[in-house]
Amino acid sequence: MAFADAPIHDLIEAQVQATPDAVALILGERQLSYAELDRQANRLAHRLRELGVGPDVLVGISLERSLEMVVGLLAILKVGGAYVPLDPAYPRERLDYMLRDSGIRLLLTQSSLLAQLPVSEQVRSLELDRLIDWQDRTDIAPPQVHLNPDNLAYVIYTSGSTGRPKGVEIRHGALTNHMLWMQNELKLAPHDRVLQKTAFSFDASVWEFWLPLLNGAQLVLASPALSDDLSLLWSEVAEHQISILQLAPSVLQALLPDVKGGQLDSLRTLAFGGEGLSAALVEQLRQQWNGQVYNLYGPTEATIDTSSLLIEGPVDTAIAAIGRPISNVRTYVLDANLQVCPVGSAGELYVGGDSLARGYHQRPDLTAERFVPDPFTPGARLYRTGDLVRYRADGVIDYLGRIDHQVKIRGLRIELGEIEAQILRHAAVREAVVLAKETANGTQLVAWVVGGQGDELVAELKALLGQDLPGFMVPTQWLFLEQLPLTPNGKLDRKALPQPDIGHAHAAYVAPATELERQLAAIWADVLKVEKVGMSDDFFELGGHSLLATQIVSRVQKELGHHVPLRAMFELNTLQALAQYIDGQQDTRIDEAKVDRLSDLMAELEAL
Repeated sequence: MAFADAPIHDLIEAQVQATPDAVALILGERQLSYAELDRQANRLAHRLRELGVGPDVLVGISLERSLEMVVGLLAILKVGGAYVPLDPAYPRERLDYMLRDSGIRLLLTQSSLLAQLPVSEQVRSLELDRLIDWQDRTDIAPPQVHLNPDNLAYVIYTSGSTGRPKGVEIRHGALTNHMLWMQNELKLAPHDRVLQKTAFSFDASVWEFWLPLLNGAQLVLASPALSDDLSLLWSEVAEHQISILQLAPSVLQALLPDVKGGQLDSLRTLAFGGEGLSAALVEQLRQQWNGQVYNLYGPTEATIDTSSLLIEGPVDTAIAAIGRPISNVRTYVLDANLQVCPVGSAGELYVGGDSLARGYHQRPDLTAERFVPDPFTPGARLYRTGDLVRYRADGVIDYLGRIDHQVKIRGLRIELGEIEAQILRHAAVREAVVLAKETANGTQLVAWVVGGQGDELVAELKALLGQDLPGFMVPTQWLFLEQLPLTPNGKLDRKALPQPDIGHAHAAYVAPATELERQLAAIWADVLKVEKVGMSDDFFELGGHSLLATQIVSRVQKELGHHVPLRAMFELNTLQALAQYIDGQQDTRIDEAKVDRLSDLMAELEAL
């Protein structure tokens, strides 16, 4: 089916005509039929049109996961606009930059969020929880809008190497191409249910929203409780009989031990992406479940997924390959001179075809740098991914790593240059380098700083970064140097940087005294893979992060019989504080000084 016949919202409208009374959307006890969803989206689309929204007009949307969120996203597409997701959990300064950079003049939100959003007088806001009348069942036709494949569907902001996030402009044609490929690949049926759990500020969320609605299947919005405690995932999968689920491999690694009998019975397909999928993890999964496993790969600039591998047998390498290109996508492995690398030789992956973004919003120089002329197809472009890969003889692509300073932390894309630029804003800092280090607990961010030192400066730098960056982009380890090591030709010698002491306590060791304290210390030591844990040791300084916190909460419940909310785990980040909380001695009110950090950590969990 050609794009001219079917932008995504037209495909959904066709499904509405075919199954108007079928359940389209589920959130807890609330449900919307296809006809009800379409009716409310049409009504809102006409309102947006009255306010000047049309093709290539960007509309901000900042809501918690809700029925209103889906109505708002669909309405923006129906009127021809492009949605710009603004995660309300992001730091205020980051949201302010995204609002200003995108140039939006209209923001869809909810009344409870309006006061905390940095909205100027130039931005009009619509509070969908007050605007949408769920009792109004008057049918209304969708607005008539003419779109071409190059019109924008959405703009998602990703980490940027210059110190500011950059907006990636995704075309309607690219979105349609991906959705039709995925529909053909996964073959959803009306009985299927897809769990929408990925934060909508990440492009992996896009197919979770639209794929089920193209097929008459059911879109299940993850409950607010899951955002607070990811250990509830399997019970939610079982309760809602989810059949299609997307996960980062590190999330599965953390949660697989918690699967109880029968909780995976409804699942037929697991899709992985965002980071390497190990053969060992696939084998662990196969011991409990034997459904379809897909390994998906793709940068935001190439519309969600560039390549796909259906894993039908044992994985024959340590890390699963990223497969073959999806429909209407071209992939090349090229050297520095844009010459094709021989099969088996490593080179940079370039992507072309129908999946390419239009470019970076208001960044023509960066667009020209990353989207280069295609030497093999006159008039076309290729996107330079920065990923080091190689082709196998059978046409499957192996992922080998990055060739630049972009990394992924638990599946979340990060430009190290953005973090360095933020550190250099501090008046005491002269130079800064940030690298990702692999540890027993996964990837950790480490910062080397020239200028100043001490715990007070570390606290100031963390606070400074927390103003603009999500929590997962704030380094956990800080080292202070007199000067950065240089190579003979004057460049930074990364190999000569002193290595951090990750996973070792920095506070004076205070031994656990009570039986509860000793039990908690044993759980912490096992999860964090450290020799011992003292009462004053900080969970995050020992290498802890959101997924490990989830493991600790689960084991405390299972082994000790104590329920500790995940939010409390982030607040009570020393062993002593956690023990006091369980004993009922700790005030459970959240310290206002830590609210921003807590929100960032929860946003990281929701994104995974």
